[in-house]
Amino acid sequence: MCTAECNSNRNESSSIHQMQLISYDPVRMNLTLVVTQLFVWPFVFINVLMLFTFYRKQAFRTETRYILFAHTLLIDLMFLLMSDFVVILSYSLVFLPIAFCIPLCMFMDAVTSSTPLTITAMCVERYVAICMPLRHNAISTPSRTFTVILIIWMLSYIMPFLDFFILVATVPEQYFLEPTLCHYELMTPEHWHREMRSILYIVDFLFILVTEIFCYLMIVRAARRASVDKKSAGKGLRTISMHMLQLILCTAEIICPYIEAVVIELDIQLYLSIRFFNFIVFNVIARAVTPLVYGLRDESFCAVLLYHIKCRQNHISSEKKQTNI
Repeated sequence: MCTAECNSNRNESSSIHQMQLISYDPVRMNLTLVVTQLFVWPFVFINVLMLFTFYRKQAFRTETRYILFAHTLLIDLMFLLMSDFVVILSYSLVFLPIAFCIPLCMFMDAVTSSTPLTITAMCVERYVAICMPLRHNAISTPSRTFTVILIIWMLSYIMPFLDFFILVATVPEQYFLEPTLCHYELMTPEHWHREMRSILYIVDFLFILVTEIFCYLMIVRAARRASVDKKSAGKGLRTISMHMLQLILCTAEIICPYIEAVVIELDIQLYLSIRFFNFIVFNVIARAVTPLVYGLRDESFCAVLLYHIKCRQNHISSEKKQTNI
């Protein structure tokens, strides 16, 4: 545990670091905020529209892959909204006590962790559907799917609670009363804690990646058999390939803090640019892959989605005609 002098130096360094982050060109700050909204809200609208489509179709609510897809849309939607909320607080220079930021940070981290876990569950579901078609209906049931979702949330909260317990054990009570801009780094003030967290995330990433590669290879093997539907197997391979791309984008943020830590020592303005780029690419855009994987590539889901969009347009058109009459 740090001494009082160590804590004082750490707090002073943190305050200086925060002032560096917020004392830059207001024009650039406003432009960054606008660009963030332009990236976030279109994806929010798409996710809401697809969740509405899922809710309106009874068949989707009883099929495993669509339930997992809807769960991915939901957590991506929560992530985008919470991220935008934190960005607005930061650019509005709203300082909050660390005790208030901790639950928000823990929830954000759990949502972030649940995305790759859900992607892995979707890959396993495709593996079962293609490689074990006769057992698929018995294995992939809605009740088991909801159990898997519950397990995903429990696993996602392990790391945040571990960080919280370590934080409580290593910092004084005054630390939780300090005003700050909400960011997850305040949960890991110690260098060894951040290193431990990074190692655990790398282990998780490797486990998930190995699982997806295994599913991919098994589907490739099954696609060579005459008894397997070639079209279904080929579509499954493309789906898992996109899942792996999304996994890489979502977990690439593990190495981002290391790059940012080097850049911030060189140039604070360059650091701000790189951190914003990492946020847009590895947080926002990475979540945009989900609608492409299932929502727009799945013929059944896309057909229902277009049906609701066209019906809404026709409804508006009919209202206009009645008004003109």
